[in-house]
Amino acid sequence: MDNLSDALKKLKITAADKTEGSLEGCLDCLLQALAQNNAETSEKIQGSGILQLFANLLTPQASCTAKVANIIAEVAKNEFMRIPCVDAGLISPLVQLLNSKDQEVLLQTGRALGNICYDSHSLQAQLINMGVIPTLVKLLGIHCHNAALTEMCLVAFGNLAELESSKEQFASTNIAEELVKLFKKQIEHDKREMIFEVLAPLAENDAIKLQLVEAGLVECLLEIVQQKVDSTKEDDLAELKTASDLMVLLLLGDESMQKLFEGGKGSVFQRVLSWIPSNSQQLQLAGALAIANFARNDGNCIHMVDNGIVEKLMDLLDRHVEDGNVTVQHAALSALRNLAIPVVNKAKMLSAGVTETVLKFLKSEMPPVQFKLLGTLRMLIDAQAEAAEQLGKNAKLVERLVEWCEAKDHAGVMGESNRLLSALIRHSKSKDVIKTIVQSGGIKHLVTMATSEHVIMQNEALVALALIAALELGPAEKDLASAQLVQILHRLLADERSAPEIKYNSMVLICALMGSALHKEVQDLAFLDVVSKLRSHENKSVAQQASLTEQRLTVQS
Repeated sequence: MDNLSDALKKLKITAADKTEGSLEGCLDCLLQALAQNNAETSEKIQGSGILQLFANLLTPQASCTAKVANIIAEVAKNEFMRIPCVDAGLISPLVQLLNSKDQEVLLQTGRALGNICYDSHSLQAQLINMGVIPTLVKLLGIHCHNAALTEMCLVAFGNLAELESSKEQFASTNIAEELVKLFKKQIEHDKREMIFEVLAPLAENDAIKLQLVEAGLVECLLEIVQQKVDSTKEDDLAELKTASDLMVLLLLGDESMQKLFEGGKGSVFQRVLSWIPSNSQQLQLAGALAIANFARNDGNCIHMVDNGIVEKLMDLLDRHVEDGNVTVQHAALSALRNLAIPVVNKAKMLSAGVTETVLKFLKSEMPPVQFKLLGTLRMLIDAQAEAAEQLGKNAKLVERLVEWCEAKDHAGVMGESNRLLSALIRHSKSKDVIKTIVQSGGIKHLVTMATSEHVIMQNEALVALALIAALELGPAEKDLASAQLVQILHRLLADERSAPEIKYNSMVLICALMGSALHKEVQDLAFLDVVSKLRSHENKSVAQQASLTEQRLTVQS
């Protein structure tokens, strides 16, 4: 190590007058020492104060520039050396060197910047602000035959793409085109994996999604799927998963999704359809998720239902009833839920037997599956009286809903159960459905739902309760009283923050309760005071209903 001390001293002297020959020798000595014991050598370099001299040696013309950058790259492997490198002002001259024509200089400069900024979002953001992204993308295009430089660019992209601020800059370059071009040339699994690691974070940006689709990435992904689908090798299965996951990610962008749908005639759409009956669970999952993504507008949904997609999804779900794959169940139910949104699809899906298939998952203990199951049924019965009545008289279903209405650990499942309970009454307007819900203990949940923080849920609850009061109040009276319905209605009317439709439906419900055993509770709570104030409400419907309710209360008292 004495050689090292000599080299450091000599370097200080020669760096000042930039005597190239002597410099080269000193730098070689440092690189050798770093190769033998990086940490210890780095400490000595820091202690000697020569880091400050390196900034002046990083010039495009000098023959020793690549070696200086290499030394910086090596010392910056140590976390304790990164801040000293920044303090020595090395970032700016290194960034300038990215414009060099010398491939070795470029490689060592990229390594140095990568190691200094490793794991530091603030330093990476600084690089982005200094414009390194367009420079690196250009380098990738120029030096795509240099494997080491290509890898350096990919590592840099992988790190920078994690930062949200980078996406806009990437979108303004031809990164998509360059990566797809590079991807097509790669045969080795490791190299492709490296490109995938850059593509995944970039593809979260909608503009880049579209660029990747236009650059032909989808065709590459479909080819990989075709090549790997029957393989049992671990690497191949990993690549199959990555390719199909990335395919689904590209479909999350509205423009990229619509471009690939091509009116339902696109070859990509057709290929994805063929994944659903596949024996690979990964492809079944990706296929179902892709359909759920294609089903994000009415036109696509109507086309898909008319072309038999529902039957394919039902067959898939049937394969996963007993000890099935939860993620596949969740994805297929998501697709069915989205497909059931357009009004014209509901009757078609009901007659295809979707409810029967969905109900097979009623015994599932997995909240994500429960959540999608509930959402699918709720979409299907919207304005479908017969289906709502049939489901509402299904005691097993209603009992399960009541149970899930108490799933306090899973707010989504709880909310959807309440909404479906209310929907069964609202769309069926059936006395039998109300009786089934009363017998299963569901009334108290509808009353609680009226106090939800979501206006839409409050409203759905109040409409369902008003129908109960109008159609079948007798059997429900006891439950309504013990759930303190009247007190809740008083609170909703007195609360200035209640939405106009909540006030309106609360008064409709009060009128419906007047001829019942709950009449006395209404009188005891001085509703007249609250209601008479609402006669001057700015909403006309609320003001009119207040006058009617006031008359009713006065007559009844």
